[in-house]
Amino acid sequence: MARLLQDPSKLHPSEWYTANQMQRASTESQKSRSECMIAESWRLVDEIEKTTQKTQSDVNKKLEQRREEIKFWKQELDNKLEQIVHETEILLTFKNRLERALEGCKEPLVIAQKCLLYRQRRVGIDLVHDEVEQQLLKEVEVLQGIIALLGRTLEQTNEQIRRNRSAKYDLDMDLKDKFTALTIDDYCAMVLYPEDWIDFTNINVEKADKQRNNTLALKALIDGILSQIANDMRKQCEMVNNAFRNRVKEVKDAKHKLETLLAMVMDETASQEKNIAALKKAITDKEAPVKVAQTRLEARNHRPNVELCYDTVHSSLMSEVQEITKNIQRLKDALAQAQTELKGLSRRQLSLEEEIKVKENTLYIDEVLCMQMRESVCINNY
Repeated sequence: MARLLQDPSKLHPSEWYTANQMQRASTESQKSRSECMIAESWRLVDEIEKTTQKTQSDVNKKLEQRREEIKFWKQELDNKLEQIVHETEILLTFKNRLERALEGCKEPLVIAQKCLLYRQRRVGIDLVHDEVEQQLLKEVEVLQGIIALLGRTLEQTNEQIRRNRSAKYDLDMDLKDKFTALTIDDYCAMVLYPEDWIDFTNINVEKADKQRNNTLALKALIDGILSQIANDMRKQCEMVNNAFRNRVKEVKDAKHKLETLLAMVMDETASQEKNIAALKKAITDKEAPVKVAQTRLEARNHRPNVELCYDTVHSSLMSEVQEITKNIQRLKDALAQAQTELKGLSRRQLSLEEEIKVKENTLYIDEVLCMQMRESVCINNY
């Protein structure tokens, strides 16, 4: 009982004081740390807020710069697209001009080839490799060369149109991306680095510029070709036409000379026929005198005895018979020669008539068939 009633052990007042001091010091220390933490937190919040605002401001500026870049390049792409579309449309008209020029060469070529075929129908001495044929062959060569050149140029034009359309497609796709980027405020999210983004657009712009420059050069080339071929075709066509005109004139002159010769031969034939008739008449006319002289001579051969002498009458009669006989032979010789000449004249007449027919055939081919057909040749500026 005594132990139960015994007071528990008590601390010393100094210990109590120390404990209180420690509690106060610990509390004040904790409070001080808390206040520092609060101050640091406010400073940190303020710092982060400022940093965030600065970062957001920088990002906004960069976004705005990127938007401006996108707008700039979008405008560039729009301009290049408009240019390439415009040049492609013009190039399509140039393609049409080439096609019309190519089509326009076919008829002159066919006509030149037909003229060469027609002229193969010339006969005799007129089947000659003359200036007309040389110019026709040159015209065929020129036209075939022009057709080949136009064909190659048309292929080049088609290829350039294809390239222009390819460049247009790239520009369209790039513009679509730019529009999307502007719509979602994203500057080219499809690439990792801004340099790639600029390079990508630059490539499209440069490609469009290259194809536009190629188109301009091709247009100038086509203009030059079309102008040159029109001049060449007109020049060669006129050369052929002049050759035809000169040849027709030559053939007509030759035909006229042949006709003059024929008329002369026919006149000479008529004269020779009259001459033959006169010779025949002369021979006939001399038959009676020679018979009279021969009869007289024969009668005097029957004179009797001494009267049958070679007197002057007998001598004259014999001379007369010999003279008339000789003259008749001379007339017959002249007649034979005249008949030979008449045959020669007849052969010349036939030859001249045949040659005139040859010239008429040549004139029909050159003047009627070829020259009239060539009147339909029309060489336009394409």
